[in-house]
Amino acid sequence: MNYLTPYLESLGPNFTNGANFAISGSKTLPRYEPFSLGVQSRQFFRFQTRCIELTSKGFKGLVGEEDFKNALFMIDIGQNDLVGPFSYLPYPQAIEKIPTFIAEIKFAILSIYQHGGKKFWVHSTGPLGCLPQQVATTTKNGSDIDQYGCLQSRNDGAREFNKQLKALCEELRDEIKDVTIVYVDIFSIKYDLIANSTLYGFENPLMACCGYGGPPYNFDPKFQCTAPGSSVCEDGSKYISWDGVHYTEAANAFVASRILSTDYSTPPLKFDFFCNP
Repeated sequence: MNYLTPYLESLGPNFTNGANFAISGSKTLPRYEPFSLGVQSRQFFRFQTRCIELTSKGFKGLVGEEDFKNALFMIDIGQNDLVGPFSYLPYPQAIEKIPTFIAEIKFAILSIYQHGGKKFWVHSTGPLGCLPQQVATTTKNGSDIDQYGCLQSRNDGAREFNKQLKALCEELRDEIKDVTIVYVDIFSIKYDLIANSTLYGFENPLMACCGYGGPPYNFDPKFQCTAPGSSVCEDGSKYISWDGVHYTEAANAFVASRILSTDYSTPPLKFDFFCNP
């Protein structure tokens, strides 16, 4: 299967396999800030309306009405919401922000459900404290560094977010009828990759492939990837982090393989389950 076509693709888009509404740097809040989860949801509703209207007139390369009824809605958001509070608030106050993020995800899922969505695939957030961006730019206290060099408090924040997100999925399964909601523990997948990077064929798990400054993190907020003076590693397939925030293709392939195994899914439904009307 090809990558999903971005919703904002302007040149000959083909949405036969679906559409991708993700935007770099997006968050759940503020709700009306481009391109928050709420804005992405409203983009989807317009996309749905236009697709149904145009397919009825014979246009091709779009998603039909029946396809929307059988669609799988994948939601992966939250990391950027956590970055902000942890950068300027003490841990207890940063944690207090999490329920507002979860409430926005709930609102999005219920809104999509009201528009006919019945199949949801929800990702937890990853180990925030293991991103080169975070470890390179945070004043570190020795007691806050775990055995793999990650920031314990950042990861604890991500774990709390995931705990509440998983509880939301359980709540919605009971609250709305005829719906399937799968929660996927992305945190455990990525943390395992970092903890056992050598075993999986990776090196320098906390170092960006593309960045500035060299070891141990190769990340400088003033000279990020592709900026003049930045450097790129010789073999990106050996690195987990591409630019200090995003994962490399090789690392993403590893994560995808673990997702598809369903060993980290609740309930552990195979993707084939969603291929049948």
